[in-house]
Amino acid sequence: MPTPTLDDLRRYAVARTLGPPTTLARAIARFGFVQADPIRAPARAQDLTLRHRVAGYVAGDLERRYARLDVHEDFFVNYGFMSGPQWALMHPRRQFAPWDAATRRRARGVLAFVAERGRAHPREVDAHFAHGSVTNYWGGSSNATTHLLDGMHYRGLLRVVGRDNGIRVYAPHVHVTHARHPAARRARIDALVDVIVRKYAPLPALTLSTLIRRLRYAVPQHRDELGEAVERAKARLGHARVDGRDWYWPADEDPRAADHEARAAVRLLAPFDPIAWDRLRFELLWGWAYRFEAYTPAPKRKLGYYALPLIWRARAIGWGNLAVEGGRLRPTFGYVDRKPASDPLFKRALEAELDAMRRFLAL
Repeated sequence: MPTPTLDDLRRYAVARTLGPPTTLARAIARFGFVQADPIRAPARAQDLTLRHRVAGYVAGDLERRYARLDVHEDFFVNYGFMSGPQWALMHPRRQFAPWDAATRRRARGVLAFVAERGRAHPREVDAHFAHGSVTNYWGGSSNATTHLLDGMHYRGLLRVVGRDNGIRVYAPHVHVTHARHPAARRARIDALVDVIVRKYAPLPALTLSTLIRRLRYAVPQHRDELGEAVERAKARLGHARVDGRDWYWPADEDPRAADHEARAAVRLLAPFDPIAWDRLRFELLWGWAYRFEAYTPAPKRKLGYYALPLIWRARAIGWGNLAVEGGRLRPTFGYVDRKPASDPLFKRALEAELDAMRRFLAL
């Protein structure tokens, strides 16, 4: 195949993930994984990501319809929502840090308590057991029950069956045991790599390696096999060296395809949208550095608290910050070239995107 240009990769990166919208179930199955984030500015990241891919999507639809979908909250390369078949590939997890005897005893008690009720809110568990507090990963204090439930969820003893005002509600779960011979393990790891590639392609070599190695959180039992998974991926994926860097994508796709031509559309993306998530790729494709600044002190912010990358056609030309005040959407924009695109269609496309955002937010 002739070598694609960087412009080919730009169009491909946008077109392959921002195609015609579909149903929520099909979008999740197509992605395999949707990253979650609790900040709502103006909506949570998972909702902002899905609104471009799901017809008629309204903020909160994933949470409202979660129990009826084959979707599961869990940690993949980040925390988010996994489609059922991909979620099953990660479990049962093994080889994580062992619990001491007291923690194992508390976990058995909590599991019996939740099993007796069928499902339980952390508040109910805490009221029954009063575990107190623990030191969390950052050196602060956390509710011990919440901490234990998180650990039980990660170990596959519990699954999230829904949320109550944003709080996870749990039920017991037993994962199917998979064959453990080498060929079966490699096939499962490669299938999880395919989820990464399908979601984030085209990928610079460094990002591909980094994401595959992040599977150590999803499948700690296969931690020592991820280096070989990187090499297998590089051998079987589509590949080219563009502007001095190696890029990878699914072997059955062609970054130069004519149907990647960009539509005259504006999209405001979540900070964790697959187009924007990899900051290295973003900068390589569009020539400027996007940064997520929600945790940056206000005086040091350059783009804004929750700046949404702004895509026009197949280029990232700026960012938007959106606030809802008095039931109205209040947008502000910044542009890499300090001014909006000169194309006469841009203003109309931007207004269409803001109208779509208002419908999504039910304003």
